[in-house]
Amino acid sequence: MYKYIRLMVLLICDAMLVAASVYLSYLLRFDFSIGVEFVDTVPYVILLYTFLTVAGLYCFKIYKRIWQYASVGDLIAILKGIIVASVAFYSLHYFFHDYYYPLLVVPRSIYLLTTMISFLFIGGSRFVWRLFRDSYIKMQPHHRRALIVGAGEAGIMVVRELKHSHRSEIYPVAFIDDDIQKQKYEVQGIPVVGTRNYIQEAVKHYKIDDIIVAIPTASRMEVSDIINRCKITGCQIKIVPRVNDLISGKISINMIRDVSVEDLLGREPIQLDVSSISGYLADQVVLVTGAGGSIGSELCRQIIQFKPQKLLLLGHGENSIYEIELELKKRYPDINLEPIIADVQDKQILINVFKKHQPQVIFHAAAHKHVPLMESNPLEAVKNNILGTHNIATCAHEFAVERFVMVSTDKSVNPTNVMGATKNAAEMIVQSLDQISQTRFASVRFGNVLGSRGSVIPLFKRQIEEGGPVTVTHPEMIRYFMTIPEAVQLIIQTGAIASGGEVFILDMGKPVRIVDLAKDLIRLSGLEPDKDIKIVFSGVRPGEKLFEELLTTEEGATGTKHERIYVGKPSHTPYEDIKRMIQQFEYLVLKKETSPPEEVRKVLAQWVKTYKTTDHSVKKEELARDEAYLASLEIVAAMDNK
Repeated sequence: MYKYIRLMVLLICDAMLVAASVYLSYLLRFDFSIGVEFVDTVPYVILLYTFLTVAGLYCFKIYKRIWQYASVGDLIAILKGIIVASVAFYSLHYFFHDYYYPLLVVPRSIYLLTTMISFLFIGGSRFVWRLFRDSYIKMQPHHRRALIVGAGEAGIMVVRELKHSHRSEIYPVAFIDDDIQKQKYEVQGIPVVGTRNYIQEAVKHYKIDDIIVAIPTASRMEVSDIINRCKITGCQIKIVPRVNDLISGKISINMIRDVSVEDLLGREPIQLDVSSISGYLADQVVLVTGAGGSIGSELCRQIIQFKPQKLLLLGHGENSIYEIELELKKRYPDINLEPIIADVQDKQILINVFKKHQPQVIFHAAAHKHVPLMESNPLEAVKNNILGTHNIATCAHEFAVERFVMVSTDKSVNPTNVMGATKNAAEMIVQSLDQISQTRFASVRFGNVLGSRGSVIPLFKRQIEEGGPVTVTHPEMIRYFMTIPEAVQLIIQTGAIASGGEVFILDMGKPVRIVDLAKDLIRLSGLEPDKDIKIVFSGVRPGEKLFEELLTTEEGATGTKHERIYVGKPSHTPYEDIKRMIQQFEYLVLKKETSPPEEVRKVLAQWVKTYKTTDHSVKKEELARDEAYLASLEIVAAMDNK
């Protein structure tokens, strides 16, 4: 009903404006004294011209436009409608007036004047309405003062939205932009006060509360550099999504999000070889183990985009499998999904799954990954990470699966904990099976992923929300980080380039000190480390190292055709040895009640040669070794910066 009322109001208003335009044209033409011989023609011209103009505007869909957002394109549409009406009027009057109204004469200047005045009246009415609706909100005492980084199109739209929105609690007061040509000028009434080097001074001078980074076309390295400059100001930092993330052409307040730790990493998006990935995933039956976990669920989200024939979601937790199945069905209703509640420790169930579904590609992401928990429960780590991997890998071999990719960890390199040692043994299983199988087996090794369940980021965020303290194990603790989507994209890419037996190592970028990460999260929350939120060092936990390595000296690393993926030299453990290892661990499981943790670790150390620690305490010489390694990293980083 509202649409019809709106249409009638607009039609009546435009008709009145056109009628006024015609009458004013006559007044201007005859110096405000219309001759007697032309007076009788005015009603005829008004009626016909009004009808034709309104019809012309309707044809150009003028009445379907929202004039709160009127632009030059809308003015051009109005001009086209009026010109078409003028041409139609001239044609009708020229060809038919001699026959029907031979005495009605319309001066030619009336056509031109009426066209011009009608355009001014109708176009002006739209922009008067926009100005009325677009009235600027002045800064109020409750407003938070904002510095906008980027005086380009995105920054202008942010300023316009913040100035016009009654819902916004933020008001823009200054721009920062690296373009020298914009310095000391104003954009949308807001001054450009300097380049990114001036951010700290601008915050102090203009008493800034919030900084909004509005450069959606900037590279991740540039964004990271800007955020690093902003985070030491103590302001709340927000960011406009990247161009690839923007669906519409307009930016609303809801699109401006808080800066995340991922923005600080500063790594460019991964370039995938889509054709090679499609070649081994499209129209295939793909099985993902641990499909409800952080890595497993993201694997499912990305694999399904390549349109597999069937995607098998295998996991032990029913709730997590239900959630990922629900999410994928909503987004991809045409893809065949098969949720499977099963434990990789139960080989008979796995055999039944393989017989029924005949998977062709497997991504094995099911694993126990928490270092302290596995130190306390080493037998459970063995059951899941070693025996479970052996079960799923031997099924892949026996059922002639084409590709098998296992998700591993940097903690498997020179492991000092049970979790890392069990993942090292799992890599040995996969590599040894590759020697006797037609299946292409490969492992993918990487470090910590941001935001995964049980990782340090959610813990820090929860501690900050609770008012602190934030607990860090050691001031020199250092880790490699990457985002979950980033890691999964590279895992999928390795499946395309694997020829069999490789251990792929992902480029994790520069290592990050955990204490620096904690400080960044506190600052991004608008608080000051050790002032608003205390940082407490709790001590290195059993099995932890100060740093993680991505490969051993013996493995080396060579490049692949993908710049972010490297490959280490495969080990050559005979499968007969692996079978003996499995038998020993199965024996430990059978006599579970009499298998103390020390015995489990002893057997692990027997098979994983680089796993040497049997003492739960962190030795001084180990800390010294780790700190020496960290010092070498700092030297390398300093050389890179130079």
